[in-house]
Amino acid sequence: MSSVSTVLNKANKKKELKRFIKFGIVGIIGSVVDFSILNFLIFVLGLSSPAGKIIANLISTSVAILSNFTWNRLWTFPESRKRKKRVQLVQFTLVNLIGLIINTAIFFLTDHYFFSQFFAPNISVQLAKLTAIGLVLFWNFGANRIWTYKGL
Repeated sequence: MSSVSTVLNKANKKKELKRFIKFGIVGIIGSVVDFSILNFLIFVLGLSSPAGKIIANLISTSVAILSNFTWNRLWTFPESRKRKKRVQLVQFTLVNLIGLIINTAIFFLTDHYFFSQFFAPNISVQLAKLTAIGLVLFWNFGANRIWTYKGL
């Protein structure tokens, strides 16, 4: 009996690892969206003040959240399409709003108080955004896996 549960446990771990990798790939796509919009807003439209950077980050991250929701629903958790999209979008959005708050705090603090001390503004922004995305990835996956995609 224990050998059957061991095989099932290994299969579940492999399936979860595959989902995490897919979630990460979707996150990379979202990051490209996020970075592109962030850089456009800061360096082209001139939202380069501390408040402007926060606004730019909120906008770029929000668009990335919608991209990530779409791709995760279609590819990472395709069986989730059987559930109501509105309910799932609300759950995903609530999890990611917390992630957005964490992301924005990390972005602002690392850009304003750390990276800007050592790098030019364009490099500081990139490093701060990369740090924020990398750290929030684990929150977003874990919380969405437990709540939004529970039981899949």
